[in-house]
Amino acid sequence: MAKVLLINGSPRKQGNTFIALSEVAKTLNEQGIETEIEWVGTKPVRGCIACNTCKQAGNGKCVFDDDICNKIIEKINNSDALVVGAPVYYGVPPGQTLALIQRAFYAGAKVDNKPAAAITVCRRGGATAAFQTLQMPFQMVNMPLATSQYWNIVYGMMPGDASLDTEGLQTMRQLARNMAWMLKGMNPANPPEQEPWQGMHFIR
Repeated sequence: MAKVLLINGSPRKQGNTFIALSEVAKTLNEQGIETEIEWVGTKPVRGCIACNTCKQAGNGKCVFDDDICNKIIEKINNSDALVVGAPVYYGVPPGQTLALIQRAFYAGAKVDNKPAAAITVCRRGGATAAFQTLQMPFQMVNMPLATSQYWNIVYGMMPGDASLDTEGLQTMRQLARNMAWMLKGMNPANPPEQEPWQGMHFIR
């Protein structure tokens, strides 16, 4: 059975972001796919300090093991797809969520060819900017994007408001169905061919 990891990047464990992710998880379950929602929490998450120790060690872990990052890396490695949900703070996702994704991907989480999706939740504005910010890492690490009938955005301010956004929740359900369709149709044993990376820094 395929499994999808859903990361709740909100400091509120069961707030509006959780409502949106739960709608995705419920629909994935109906499609015969296992799900797990992992909460980032309220404790500090380190930012990457570009020490490159993870690359030197080559063990797929961040050298800093005092926050949730390595736990999330392990869960990503044991999942077939990834959904990251977050609220919108000043037009962008929370810093902890971005730090977590950046470190997990850079340290070597196994993400190649795993479908991915971002979800943002906001009161009014900034959702599309935050949504784009969350999606950009996926496009750099060969993660096919699972789309929906609209951008993956749900609106709500007060606790529980997201449950009133009927179009937003419908978008979450369609996202889940599309991701399930991708998971059932892709063959992980036969991924697309990849050329060796050719870095170009524009300074020679």
